[in-house]
Amino acid sequence: MKNSVTTPRKKYKKTEKISGMIMSAPAVLLLIGFLIIPIIYTVYYSFFTYQVMRPDSIVFSALDNYKKIFQDENFWLALRSTVYFTILVVPFQCILALALALLVSSKLKGVSIFRTMYFSPQVTSMVVIAILWTILYNSNVNTGLINAFLGSIGFGPIDFLNNPKTAMNAIIFMSAWQGAGYQMMIFLAGLNGIPQEQYEAASVDGAGKIAQFLYVTLPGLSNTIKYVLMITIIQAMKLFTQPYIMTKGGPQNSTKTLVYYIYEQGFQKGNFGYACAVASVFFLLVVIISMVVKKLTKTN
Repeated sequence: MKNSVTTPRKKYKKTEKISGMIMSAPAVLLLIGFLIIPIIYTVYYSFFTYQVMRPDSIVFSALDNYKKIFQDENFWLALRSTVYFTILVVPFQCILALALALLVSSKLKGVSIFRTMYFSPQVTSMVVIAILWTILYNSNVNTGLINAFLGSIGFGPIDFLNNPKTAMNAIIFMSAWQGAGYQMMIFLAGLNGIPQEQYEAASVDGAGKIAQFLYVTLPGLSNTIKYVLMITIIQAMKLFTQPYIMTKGGPQNSTKTLVYYIYEQGFQKGNFGYACAVASVFFLLVVIISMVVKKLTKTN
């Protein structure tokens, strides 16, 4: 009797396993084809001197490309710009997203309209948004809306995108505005997962709104905050579209990021082998930073 029950169960588990493998096969194949294999080829070509326009010029150069990286001043400038952008945009964007989520989760009238407004930049093409903000940042008071507003209150026009001191900060502000909607929705899901009874108990104990936020909301969102922090850091490290559309890496390389530098070396200058070496170093940096953040945010 025992064998008759066990056999159908084993067959069911085997069928379920095969079905799972079949279902996941397309995703696994896409992952291998568009992620794993490109990574392998990137590391492989990083050991060669390779000009894209001259396929016959490929020469094994061992670690020469990696040695060149540490002597390349432009690489360090791009790394500095990437780190600067990440350090500023991540807390700004996360705090803005959390504030929007708290506002949207409140019982204010017409909050659903605001939710749509806050999230709409996320579903709009970054290229379109970058072009729009380039116009907004225009130093001409007749075409630049922001400078027109500043002029109306007595301030002179600011050349946001052509000044090395303001160009990256302008991109940071725009990027935080554009990306906060996505993190807002994640925070909203986290807020909905906090039991209402905890707020009621805190209120009975005499806790005000600030105390409830510090001792109920933040602990309840701890896992959500870790996730949002991680994905925001990774997205910030991959900055490319905004500087490419708005500043072309300028002025004076102040907005040239690592991804932009990889694109410039590989596709504009044709130094494919060197671009692969920079991409390999960049990938390693992202992995290390992700592991460090995960370690720092890990709780017992």
